[in-house]
Amino acid sequence: MAHGKGLYATEGEALQRAAEIGCISVHENNGRWMPCTDERKLHQQLRKQ
Repeated sequence: MAHGKGLYATEGEALQRAAEIGCISVHENNGRWMPCTDERKLHQQLRKQ
């Protein structure tokens, strides 16, 4: 499930956040952008923080 902290209006914003947390790509979720290739990878990276 998507969460507010990981949703971005633009692909560029999500790419910037992805770089900050160690991901190299983004994915789209219901018209919004999220860091990493998928939510599983996003959560893995966030747990490392």
